[in-house]
Amino acid sequence: MAQKGNKRYGAWIVVGVVLVGLAGFGTGGLTGNVRSLGTVGEKDVSVASYQQALNQQIRALSQQFGTAISFQQAHSFGVDQSALNQIILFRTLDNEATQLGISAGDEAVFDVLQDNPAFQGGGGFNRDTYRLALQQSGQSEAEYETGLREEIARTLLQGAVVGGVPPIDAYADALVQYIGEQRSITWATITADALQSPVPGATEADQQAYYDANPEAFTLPETRDITYAWLTPSMIQDQMEVTDEAIAALYEARIGEFVQPERRLVERLVYVDQARAEAAMAQLDAGEATFEDLVAERGLALSDIDLGDVSQDELRDAGEAVFAADPSDVVGPFNTPLGPALFRMNAILAAQETTLEAATPRLREELAGNAAREFINDSADGIVDLLAGGATPEDLAERTDLELGMINWTSELSEGIAAYDTFRREAASVAEGDFPELQDLSDGGIFVLRLDGITPPTLQPLDDVREAVTDAWQTQARQKAVIARAEEIAASIEPLTDFSTLDLEPLTEEALTRRSFVEGTPPAFNDALFEMTIGETRVIDAFDRAIIVRLDDIAAPDETAEDTIAQREAIADTAAAGIRQDIFEAYATALQEDTEVNINQTTVNAVNALFQ
Repeated sequence: MAQKGNKRYGAWIVVGVVLVGLAGFGTGGLTGNVRSLGTVGEKDVSVASYQQALNQQIRALSQQFGTAISFQQAHSFGVDQSALNQIILFRTLDNEATQLGISAGDEAVFDVLQDNPAFQGGGGFNRDTYRLALQQSGQSEAEYETGLREEIARTLLQGAVVGGVPPIDAYADALVQYIGEQRSITWATITADALQSPVPGATEADQQAYYDANPEAFTLPETRDITYAWLTPSMIQDQMEVTDEAIAALYEARIGEFVQPERRLVERLVYVDQARAEAAMAQLDAGEATFEDLVAERGLALSDIDLGDVSQDELRDAGEAVFAADPSDVVGPFNTPLGPALFRMNAILAAQETTLEAATPRLREELAGNAAREFINDSADGIVDLLAGGATPEDLAERTDLELGMINWTSELSEGIAAYDTFRREAASVAEGDFPELQDLSDGGIFVLRLDGITPPTLQPLDDVREAVTDAWQTQARQKAVIARAEEIAASIEPLTDFSTLDLEPLTEEALTRRSFVEGTPPAFNDALFEMTIGETRVIDAFDRAIIVRLDDIAAPDETAEDTIAQREAIADTAAAGIRQDIFEAYATALQEDTEVNINQTTVNAVNALFQ
C-alpha cells in the first residue's frame, strides 16, 4: 500500500539455527577462507568467536523478549557491537595472560573437558562423542583445546585482579541494622465522624480563593477539531458473502481444533542415560524420593519439564503407559528424542468434539472478518491514488466505502475511533495543512484525518464550575478540620495512655520494618514512623481521614535469626561483587588502552551480512 503511514511488514526473518548444546563451540563454515577479524596485541580475533558471541547475545535477547529476534532488530539494540567488544576484551586479557606467562596445563584442560555434558557418553567423558561434537561445530581438537587453555588462563588472571577484595562486613552490618530495625506502634483512625461541629459551607469568597489557587483542576485540556474518514472490518463484515462450502472447508482444515481425542497433562523428566533414569525410578518405587525431589536434584523447576496437554501419539513409546496411569502416577523410563525419561501424569482431559453445525457461527464470523480485511486492503491503493489527487476526507466518504466523522479530540478521549492507538498518535501530532495520509488500524481498518483547528487549554469560568469548586473546597475544609481534631486528641496522648479511654479504637503493630506495609495507611506512613522517637505521637494525613500513631518501642534486628544472617551474607556478597566488578572494569580499561587493536571492519560487516 504505497504512501501509507504505517506499512504492513512481513514476518521478521529469524536467525539461523544455533548449535544446540555447544555454547562454547565455534560456528565454522560461515566465512569461507576468512578466519580472522584482526588482532588484539599478538592474539588473533577469530571469525568463529565473534559469530558465537553474536549468536549467544541474540539468543539471550530473544529469551528476554519471549520471541525470536532477527539480526536487524538485534542490530538496533547494538548487539553486534556489544558482541565485538566482548571478544576484544577477552582477547586483550588472553594477550596479557600470555605476556605474564599464565597458562593452563593438560590436566586442567582435561578436567574441563570431562565435566562438559556435551561430551558425555557411557557414564563419563567419551572421546568419540567429543570428536563428533567438534566435527559438527567445525573445530579441530587443537583449536578447541587452545581456546580452553586461554579461557582457563584468562579466568586465573581475572581472579588475581579481583581476588584481594576483603569482606564488606561493616557495610553489611550497617545495612542490616537499617533494613531490619523494628518498630512497635499503637495507632487509630480519625474520620469526619469525630468532628464536634459541622464544617461550614463555602462562601463566595472561599469559592473564589479556591478557584484562583487551583486553576489546573478547572482547565479544559487542548482540544483538536478533527475531520476523519474511516473503514473497519466490523463496519462491512455483515456484507461479506461466506459460502457453506468455505465454512466446511475451514472446519476440515482445522479439525484438530474441533475434534480432540482424550489427552493428558504430563510432565517429563529426561536423563542422560538409561542407567540414571532407572536409578531415579527405583528411588521413587522405594519411597526414597518424590518426583519433586528428582526434579530439584536436576536443578530444574516443574515448569521446565511441563509438557502441557498431549495426546497418546505425541508421547510415542510412553503413550500407552501414560494413558493407562492414574493421576499423579509416574511411569518409565521410556526412550524419547532427548534421552530416557520419566513421565508423571497429572490429569485426564476428556475427548471433546464440536460439530460443524455448532462451529458454523464462529467460522462464518471469522471468514467474514477475513474477507472484510481483504476487501479493505484491496481498496487501499485506490484510496491512496485519490488522496494523491487531492481528495479530502469528505470526498473519500462520497466516492468510497469510508465513513465520514468529526471529533473534538483530547488526550483524555478514548472512545470510538479514539480507542485506537494509531489514531490517537496521529491526532496528537497532526498539524494544520498536513497532507492527509492513509493509516492502518490495529483491527485491519484504515483511516485518514485532517486537523481543522486547535483550541488551547482553557480555564473554565467560575460560574460554569462553581458546583465542582464548592465540592472541592468542602472536601479540603473537612480534611483540615479532621487533621485539627486529630492534633487536638494526639496532644493528650502520653507514652502509657490507653487509646480506648479517648474513645479511639486502637490497633497495635509489632516488629514493623522499613519494608512492612500496614493496611489502611498512606504511602508516607512508614517514612514518618521511622523518623519518630519512642513515646512520640504524630498525626499523619491519610487524604480523607487522619491517623494518630504512637511509637511504643524500637528494637534492633535479631542477628542470630536465619533470615538476618542470610540477608547479611547476601548484602556482603553483593557489595563485594560490585567492588570486584568496578576493579576489574578499571583494570580492563587500562589494559585495553595499552593494547594495540586492529579490527577489519569490512570483515565484520561481511560476517554480519550472513546473519541477515
